[in-house]
Amino acid sequence: MLFASLGALGAGATLPGTLELLLVTTGGLLPARRPGRANIALRRMAVVVPAHDEQKNVARTVASLREARHPCPVEILVIADNCTDDTARVAREAGATVIERDDPDNRGKGFALELAFERLFYAYPDLDAVMVVDADTSVADNFFEACASWFSSGADAVQCRYTVRNADESTRTRLMNVALMAFNVLRPRGRSRFGLSAGILGNGFGLSRSCLERVPYTARSVVEDLEHHLELVKDGMRVDFVDDTWVKADFPVGERGADTQRARWEGGRFRMVREHAPRLLGDIVRGRLRMTEPLLELLLMPLAIHVGVLGVTLFVPFLPTQLLAALGLGVVGAHVGAALLVGRAEAGDLLALLRAPMYVAWKLKLLPKIADAARVDQEWVRTAR
Repeated sequence: MLFASLGALGAGATLPGTLELLLVTTGGLLPARRPGRANIALRRMAVVVPAHDEQKNVARTVASLREARHPCPVEILVIADNCTDDTARVAREAGATVIERDDPDNRGKGFALELAFERLFYAYPDLDAVMVVDADTSVADNFFEACASWFSSGADAVQCRYTVRNADESTRTRLMNVALMAFNVLRPRGRSRFGLSAGILGNGFGLSRSCLERVPYTARSVVEDLEHHLELVKDGMRVDFVDDTWVKADFPVGERGADTQRARWEGGRFRMVREHAPRLLGDIVRGRLRMTEPLLELLLMPLAIHVGVLGVTLFVPFLPTQLLAALGLGVVGAHVGAALLVGRAEAGDLLALLRAPMYVAWKLKLLPKIADAARVDQEWVRTAR
């Protein structure tokens, strides 16, 4: 009876995630969706670069945005939020418009974005869409063109590929690149293929004017992108995935920076599970079936933790749950393989997978920090890179 209960606990914790992985892997392997026929011509776009103590990176980001091809006038706005360095000056010298925000009691990317959106849409009545790019990011030459094609065909919101710029710097960053091929490429591509909302990943996403008018950006948590996406889906809107362009950002090379970053992100995500999963389940019970996939996505644990729980369940001597765990691990294997394929993996990505067991162990070691981060609001802290 004890083994059956333990096995059922592990199988129950991982089953929603296994179903989600099966769905997005299948969809992600199909040809990517393309934008429909353009029915409007964009008059103006903007890009917001939220920055907190990013004087070393922001000029390179602004240069990348300026060098990308612009299908219409594009405003580049850096919002220097509670900075203690020269981010604002460096951004201005690089050619961006800058807003300096000083509000220590209300720190966070969500506050910065809300202010930026309000200022932009007030200043530019012809502004049709706004993109968001982090301050340590490079964009593809066709970034604005590709996103504009979706907005021109009526998209509410868009999200492009988002992976690692400094993947070659360490095994850790290379493994993170593989993880983002799954999380930030295969999964949104798979959701979009089935007509579902691709999700917002925090970097390389965009919102139309009508989208922000219907659902203002008021997300406040450390995972404000996930929080806002849930509000969009509840309102009946969808984020389309732009598969043919990308943004790439720097990720921590050392363990200390990576520990802090992952604990904050995943702690915030677990907090969203606690706060939003019951509401999503209630929506489904009331007949709003479109909330089913967002609930499955929310219940999918970080992949390393998901694999760890499946591994433990596999060794609990209860055959039914052992079979479910084996099936779940098979789905994970297919998911990683598909991610490498659609993510256009390089030889270094394949070699990095040899150290995947150590990565899983590292993520499991972080569980106490993640649990602490899930209990309280997290400040916007620049991650050591």
